[in-house]
Amino acid sequence: MLDQFVYGTVKRISREAPVPVLAETHRQTVPGGAGNVVRNASALGVTIKVIGVVGDDEEGELLGQRFSEIPRVENELIVEMGRTTTVKTRYVAGSQHLLKLDSESGVPIKPETENGIITALEKQSTPIDAVLVSDYGNGCVSEKVMAAVRETADRLGAKILVDPKGSDYRKYGEVDLIKPNNAELGVVTGLPYADDNEIEAGLTKLFDTSSAKSIVVTRAEKGMSFSDRSGVVSHVQGEARDVYDVSGAGDTCLVSIGLGLSAGASLRTAVELAIMVSGIAVGKKGTAIVTTKEVSEHLNPGHRPSSSSDIDQILAFVQQWREEELVVGFTNGCFDILHPGHLAVLTEAREKCDRLIVGLNSDASTRRLKGFDRPVNNEEDRATMLSGFAFVDAVTIFEEDTPSRVITAIKPDVYVKGGDYSIEDLAEAKLVMGYGGSVHLVDYMKDHSTTGMIEKVRK
Repeated sequence: MLDQFVYGTVKRISREAPVPVLAETHRQTVPGGAGNVVRNASALGVTIKVIGVVGDDEEGELLGQRFSEIPRVENELIVEMGRTTTVKTRYVAGSQHLLKLDSESGVPIKPETENGIITALEKQSTPIDAVLVSDYGNGCVSEKVMAAVRETADRLGAKILVDPKGSDYRKYGEVDLIKPNNAELGVVTGLPYADDNEIEAGLTKLFDTSSAKSIVVTRAEKGMSFSDRSGVVSHVQGEARDVYDVSGAGDTCLVSIGLGLSAGASLRTAVELAIMVSGIAVGKKGTAIVTTKEVSEHLNPGHRPSSSSDIDQILAFVQQWREEELVVGFTNGCFDILHPGHLAVLTEAREKCDRLIVGLNSDASTRRLKGFDRPVNNEEDRATMLSGFAFVDAVTIFEEDTPSRVITAIKPDVYVKGGDYSIEDLAEAKLVMGYGGSVHLVDYMKDHSTTGMIEKVRK
């Protein structure tokens, strides 16, 4: 599939109908569906062959081009004449999804296409660790294809993991693992799935109608539940995370479990890995990938920039974030006594990007801008407070009156500033737009200012 994300802002309702008007700021096009499985596998250091079907259209050609740009990927896409490549387009304002538009054939593949998939599997001779079957119910994963998958995996000693679709899992046969989500478990068993007891009952029933050796049920913020044919059900809680976008989280999970099992980990350890990696993925916008660097940082929080990092350290992180296709944002200010106006700027800034850097005026700079009795809190204390926010990824202190030097070095994709300024008044805004970046102004919150708070305390 091809995933398209159209990002923008909403500031008015249409006069033609009671719907929001999205002013587009940028868009992103990436491989989705099984393609997102491929992207995540590559990002986690795996060499992977992708076998799938696209239509004979521009979108199919674009998918092939996108796959060629991903490291460690061997592409074996089969073009079916007359078929429409599946495209899923999401329209997003800030972190809010407004609309999702699907364009797809929704019909089974042709017999000659099915034979093409089987041939691609049969000629596989290089040893492999796992076959990941990403079934989206679009007619590609048939009983004949699954029979070829099982023969190939058995011949090469590989595990088979299935992300299933539909109400009958018998077509998958004896695979190593099936990974439905809780709603899919409810559909296939006809049972409720709200709590642990209901999940356990559903797993028991699914084992009666499926030949899978083990089953993992993903349950969003409740974590995952899993069992094998011993009948013992285990539950692993999810991690508390800021969730920006759940697009593709199931794909990330499938790769993570497959990677864990291929490395010889127990099912529990593989599930714990999947929960951690999926948690990182939903903290990003769009159909996101997770890298080994991010996993290492999560396991070792000391790899995050310190509360007041020098520009060279931040530039190293910016380079890493850009390699991971993340949008880098920047905002700046004195942030002397934190108040709701500051919070509004910071949270809205983070909604516009994947990683947020805050430029902080030094004590000397603040004194020149605000007066001899400012700042109330010194620069290190202010940096520490800002770094305490989960949505602030780095803080750097600058000595000048404006952050132009820092912006020139970082070149953020988006620059955010409070609405008490105008773009015409901001030299930084002109600098950012000069190299193709975007500028966003946050609506000004009246009655919230550090100066006002100081005067109130004095009175």
